[in-house]
Amino acid sequence: MKQTFGADSFTAIVGDVRDAERIAEAAKSADVIVHLAGQVAVTTSVTNPRDDFESNALGTFNVVEAARLSGRNPILIYASTNKVYGGMEEVELFEEPTRWRYKDLINGCPETQPLDFHSPYGCSKGTGDQYVRDYSRIYGLRSVVYRQSCIYGTRQFGIEDQGWVAWFIIAAVMGKPITIYGDGKQVRDILFVDDLLDAYDLAVEKIDVAQGQVYNLGGGPNNVMSIWAEFQPKLENLLGAKIPVARGDWRPGDQRVFYADIQKAEKELGWKPQINVEEGVRKLFEWVKENKKLF
Repeated sequence: MKQTFGADSFTAIVGDVRDAERIAEAAKSADVIVHLAGQVAVTTSVTNPRDDFESNALGTFNVVEAARLSGRNPILIYASTNKVYGGMEEVELFEEPTRWRYKDLINGCPETQPLDFHSPYGCSKGTGDQYVRDYSRIYGLRSVVYRQSCIYGTRQFGIEDQGWVAWFIIAAVMGKPITIYGDGKQVRDILFVDDLLDAYDLAVEKIDVAQGQVYNLGGGPNNVMSIWAEFQPKLENLLGAKIPVARGDWRPGDQRVFYADIQKAEKELGWKPQINVEEGVRKLFEWVKENKKLF
């Protein structure tokens, strides 16, 4: 299905990345391709690994092939994930009262950390990650890989299996049950969507530098938060009430710690997050409260 929304707006082609012909047709007129499509949850990949593979691995192959064959030499930016680094079991951790942290990786996980795809989701996204990178080396495709950490922000309809910052806020505001899996001290660096969009703009603007490169994109060490032990008091303060939770076992592929070393993106692209944890969480909380009818 193809829809056009005004001469100065855009054309939407509704399709599926698993449909190679549809993707190839769409790429024929593209100067920039931002590949965000795919299956997004580790838990879903465990229950349906075939669909996960076809969406993320085969789907991304279809995208890079479409870009290569388009004849336009488009810029291609791929949304990869921190899950390509796996559990990082060899990296020593230190347990604090409200969080886990890396003992020695003070600035976080760098792009040089060995890849260790863990979970079907990690495998499928990692496959796409490496195809996008290698198509630059082999075919000269102007491609960039962004290994993204926890992205959050307004207009995010988080669910229990994906988008945890948004999900906890939505559940708290709407009085829905919350389950914490693991000990709640798992640490993530969170990145507000506005900062992410700035990074995508910079990849296009500085493609001569970014082509063929891999960058970690996350909040970095200055924007880390444990998923419940530290998030709970922030959220209860905004809500003005205590939040009851249930507890569950650790889920497959759940990292005790991940926060990204984002120094490469800062050095080469001039990018760094501008919206801190406190401001970003407040913005999302206020948006959810103002838009309860959507949930």
